[in-house]
Amino acid sequence: MIKDLTQGSPARLILGFAVPLLAGMLFQQLYNLVDTMIVGRFLGVTALAGVGATGSINFLVLGFCMGICSGFAIPVAQRFGAKEESRMREFVANGAWLAAAFATVITVLTVVYCRDILTLMNTPEDCLQEAYNYIVVIFAGIPFTFLYNLLSGYLRSLGDSKTPLFFLILSSLLNVALDLTLILVFHMGVLGASLATVISQGISGMLCLLWIIKRFPILHISREEWRIRSARMAELCTYGVPMGLQYSITAIGSVILQVAVNSLGSMAVAAATAGAKVLNFLACPFDALGSTMATYGAQNVGASRYDRLSRGLFSASAMGFVYSAIAFVIAWFFGRSLTGLFVTGEGGTELIELAQTYMLINVACYPLLTLVNVVRFMIQGMGFSMFAIIAGLLEMVARSLAGIFLVPVLGFQGAALGGPLAWVFADAFLVPAYFRCRRLLMGRVHHVHVVDNA
Repeated sequence: MIKDLTQGSPARLILGFAVPLLAGMLFQQLYNLVDTMIVGRFLGVTALAGVGATGSINFLVLGFCMGICSGFAIPVAQRFGAKEESRMREFVANGAWLAAAFATVITVLTVVYCRDILTLMNTPEDCLQEAYNYIVVIFAGIPFTFLYNLLSGYLRSLGDSKTPLFFLILSSLLNVALDLTLILVFHMGVLGASLATVISQGISGMLCLLWIIKRFPILHISREEWRIRSARMAELCTYGVPMGLQYSITAIGSVILQVAVNSLGSMAVAAATAGAKVLNFLACPFDALGSTMATYGAQNVGASRYDRLSRGLFSASAMGFVYSAIAFVIAWFFGRSLTGLFVTGEGGTELIELAQTYMLINVACYPLLTLVNVVRFMIQGMGFSMFAIIAGLLEMVARSLAGIFLVPVLGFQGAALGGPLAWVFADAFLVPAYFRCRRLLMGRVHHVHVVDNA
C-alpha cells in the first residue's frame, strides 16, 4: 500500500511506518539467530566461533550491498514525494541496471578471495575451515541480497513497509525448516546454515518482484524508461555509493576490532558472537527508525516540506530513548537466558558470563545508538550522503582505537566498548551536522524566493 509521509502527524506516520519495518527486521535477524542457535547447540563452540569470526567481514561486504540499495531508493522516494512518476520509474530502472553490475562484481571478488580474507583477519586455526564453509556460501548469494534489498527499498520509498514484512515472515519460517533439515538430517554443518539463509532470502526477493509486477502499476516501467541514462545513474551513485561506503567504512573498524577479539581465542570469539546476535535483535527498533527516517526525510524534501523535518526527528528520537530503557531491562534480567540458547555443554557457563558483560555494556549506551540511526538516516534522506560517510569514518576510527588500544589493556571488556565508543564519535558529528544540513536546505528555498521575486 502506497503511503504519503508528507501529510499528517509526523509521530503517528513514523510509528505506523516503522512498526511493520521493525517486524520485518526482527524476522530478518531470525535468519542469523536461528543459524547461530542451531550451530552453537548442535555443532559446538568451534563451529559457533567459525560463524562468529565471519561477522565483521560479512557486515563489511553485505553492508555495502544493502547500503547501495538503500541509497538507490532515496531519489525514488524524492521523485514520489514530488509526484514525478515517470522520472521516478527511470530511477527504478537505472537502479536495477546498476545493482546487477554491482552484484556481479562483488560476488566474483568475494568468492575468489574469501579464504585469503579470513587468513588476513587472523581467524583462529581451529575454526578457519568452518568460517570459510559458512561465509563463501553467503558471498555466493550476494545477488539475492541485492534483489531483496533493492525491491524492498523501492516499496518502502512509496510508503509500503508492510509487504516486505509478509515475505520475510514466510522466508524466515522456510529458513528455520531448511536449517534443521540441512544440519540435522543431511549433516551439512555450517554449510547447511549458510545455504538455508541464501535460499530463503532469494525466495523473499522473488516474492517482492512478483508483488510489484502484480500490484504496483506505478512501478511498471516502459521500454523508454528502461533506457540506460548516465545522468540518472550518476545521481543514483551519489546516493548509493556513499551509503554503501558508510556501511563498509564502519565495518572496517569492526574488522580491526574482530582481529583483536580473534587474538583472545575461540571462547572470546564465540562469546562475542552470542552476545552480538542478541544485541542485533535488540537493536532492530533503531534500524527500523533509521530506515523510516530515510524515507520520511526523502519524501518531505521532495515535497519541499522542510518544516516537518525537525518534528519528525524529535519524535523518532523520543521513541528510541524510551525503547533504550526497555532494552536495558530485557538485557539485565533475560540476557543470560538468551545467550544460553546458543551453547550447551563444556564451556557454556564461561561463555554466557562473557556474553552478558558484552551485552550490558552495549545496551547501556543505546540512547547514543538512537541518535546515530535517526540522525544519520535523516541526513541521508535529505540528500547529504557525504555527511553520513564522515560519521562512518569516525565510527571506523573509534572501533579501530578500541581494537588497537582497549583490547590489549582491558581484554574482552575492551572489545565490548568498541560499539559505544563508535557511537560517541558519530553523534558528536551527526547532531550538529543535521542542523547544518537543514540550514542549507532552507537557504536554497530563500534563494529561490529571491530569484522568483526578482
